[in-house]
Amino acid sequence: MTALPRFVLASSSPARLATLRSAGVDPEVVVSGVAEDDVTGEASYVAAALAERKARAVAEGRTDALVLGCDSVLELDGETLGKPEDAADAEARWRRMRGRTGVLHTGHFLIDTTSHTQTGAVASTTVHFARLTDAEIRAYVSTGEPLLVAGAFTVDGLGGAFVERIEGDPHNVVGLSLPLLRHLLDELGHRWTDLWRPGTTGTGS
Repeated sequence: MTALPRFVLASSSPARLATLRSAGVDPEVVVSGVAEDDVTGEASYVAAALAERKARAVAEGRTDALVLGCDSVLELDGETLGKPEDAADAEARWRRMRGRTGVLHTGHFLIDTTSHTQTGAVASTTVHFARLTDAEIRAYVSTGEPLLVAGAFTVDGLGGAFVERIEGDPHNVVGLSLPLLRHLLDELGHRWTDLWRPGTTGTGS
């Protein structure tokens, strides 16, 4: 295994940052600022392409960094759904989603600027939505939470009660698959445990 460069998360998502921190990782956060509305195609392709775009934008000009870009989209009836445009759009989506099943795709792209290596993959998790009433939909959308996230829902916030079950990695629904990140790190010659903050018990040698 090679020495681990500083780890950079190319995302403004509080949920992704919280997921990493709860797993013992304290990344540097750098927002890519790239456009996200000009990539079209199948949901998994869009997620992968935007994750790579974010990672490349943040990695540019950095010489000692391990940069992770992520992007999530929901696939419903073959349609790719990112963040809703406004409250009306969020309400309309939930009327379509309630009582049904979608697939949340999260693209991951990892660049090691020290070794000039890179790798990426998409994690997909099936999500079963509860049968919300119109009143529940209006109440949820009025909180503003659905407007900030891909697919207009979360499982780690107010929306958690509206997801009956999932099939796959639960972290992926939050926006970052920890098992997949571990695999990608291994591909580039790094250990997941080396990302743990100093002082974490059991890091090994």
